[in-house]
Amino acid sequence: MKTIRFGIIGCGLMGREFASAAARWAHLLDLKVRPSIVSICDKNTALYPWYRGNFASITQVTDDYKALLANPEVDAVYVAVPHNLHREIYTAVIAAGKHLMGEKPFGIDQEANRAILAACRRNPNVFVRCSSESPFFPAMQKVCALIESQSFGRIVEVNTGFLHSSDLDPNKPINWKRMIEFNGEYGVLGDLGMHALHVPFRSGWKPRNVRAILSDIVKERPDGKGGTAPCRTWDNGTLLCEALDPVDGEPFPMTVKLQRIAPGQRNTWYTEILGTRTSVRWASTNPRLLEVLRYTPGGDQAWEQIQTGYEPAFKTITGPIFEFGFTDSIQQMWAAFLHELDTGKPLHRFAGCVTPEETALSHRLFTAALESQRLAATIPLEE
Repeated sequence: MKTIRFGIIGCGLMGREFASAAARWAHLLDLKVRPSIVSICDKNTALYPWYRGNFASITQVTDDYKALLANPEVDAVYVAVPHNLHREIYTAVIAAGKHLMGEKPFGIDQEANRAILAACRRNPNVFVRCSSESPFFPAMQKVCALIESQSFGRIVEVNTGFLHSSDLDPNKPINWKRMIEFNGEYGVLGDLGMHALHVPFRSGWKPRNVRAILSDIVKERPDGKGGTAPCRTWDNGTLLCEALDPVDGEPFPMTVKLQRIAPGQRNTWYTEILGTRTSVRWASTNPRLLEVLRYTPGGDQAWEQIQTGYEPAFKTITGPIFEFGFTDSIQQMWAAFLHELDTGKPLHRFAGCVTPEETALSHRLFTAALESQRLAATIPLEE
């Protein structure tokens, strides 16, 4: 089996999730490629022991990402750092000839994103993708199959979003995601947006315009030093877009809701597609449940409830009777990354990671959304 030797820059929450997925690679079947963690980099040395204790393959531990990139034993890099560092580190990874999996939003703003895509164009042999796990749930794979087979008829409406309540507590100390200098002016849009937009963008549902309503709900938080600090990023955002269906060229409304303060929501992805022939709805609050409405003219309208099993895009040792969860979606996403890196193409259209071009489309949407909020107006997206 071919081995891709990885470095991790940013060893926190998502770095550990990738490392854990790599450690469980035997869970996957039929893949001809696997990851091996050989180098880690983080300024926080307290994160090192977990990696050292669990991965004998690690031969380099450093607090300097340039040392990691100079290591000839590193083939590919996963970068999970605050948004203000994306441009510097992503472009350095690409220039070093290392394959890259980066975190959304792929640049703190549109200028940074353009610089990253320019680096991709200068280095066409480097494989670059963005992290997003939502399409890899089995229920969403069934939704994607319906999109692929053009089962919806004319699309009436699409609603998608990512909601959680991690910032509901006003006494939660401030972190970098609430600081504009680290997280950027996009706020919640950049932090959560790609999770909601991955499937719509891959479907070709490109927004033509947007009317955004953004909310700054908790305006200051404890600073961890006995005082308070201002919160200068958007907590919640609702984007109403007009999108076009590439199948028939017809427009339809698409609502994207992104919230870090969503009472009652622990951590919820959801997708609803309403069509004249078929409609579907799914939410990660009950990830096994897929609801489908198939309409025959003159017939009844009834929602069918389908209990999906462990039936992901990439085969595993787990039988279909069992349940699928977040850590499984992470591993499926990484399987998609390595499969496409190895073979040159995704397993299928909706079993691929977010492309740099799709991140550029998200930046066009988020930049227009900021202008929409400022002007209280519907803003067309630039081409």
